[in-house]
Amino acid sequence: MDLPQLLLVGLVLLLGVVGVLIPGVPGTWLVWAGLLWWALHVRSTLAWSLLVAATALLLVVQVVKWLLPPRRVRGLRITSRMAVFAGAGAVLGFVLVPVVGAVPGFVGGIYLCERMRLGTHGEAWASVRAVMRAVGTSVLVELFACLMVVGAWVGAVVAA
Repeated sequence: MDLPQLLLVGLVLLLGVVGVLIPGVPGTWLVWAGLLWWALHVRSTLAWSLLVAATALLLVVQVVKWLLPPRRVRGLRITSRMAVFAGAGAVLGFVLVPVVGAVPGFVGGIYLCERMRLGTHGEAWASVRAVMRAVGTSVLVELFACLMVVGAWVGAVVAA
């Protein structure tokens, strides 16, 4: 696969990761479609193995999200700004401390956004807990899985 196609696949994967944070955008499916596109062009054992593993992981994540209890979002001030902070924190954490850094980065991004909005530590932390109980867990599970798939894809591209 040549460089322009790799960059396009990477762009689709990036859009999928960002899509996880935007309601109504099928982020997980974009990540899977980008990986499928790559595997169909590369046609190696590594590519097909990664596609099978990613498919299994992303299907398990869909089941886990479905099993998580629904919570009320009314009364919470979940904004697009918070989603940007949470997503940027998760990606930064994933890069700084591979894989496991996404979780504290996600929560830290929400905390930073709320600390800037509310001003005090106690109010910001209470807001973070409420947001994580309402929607944060399901978004975090999906985002973490997509970041793992993208990280594995980057590793496979570098290794090939």
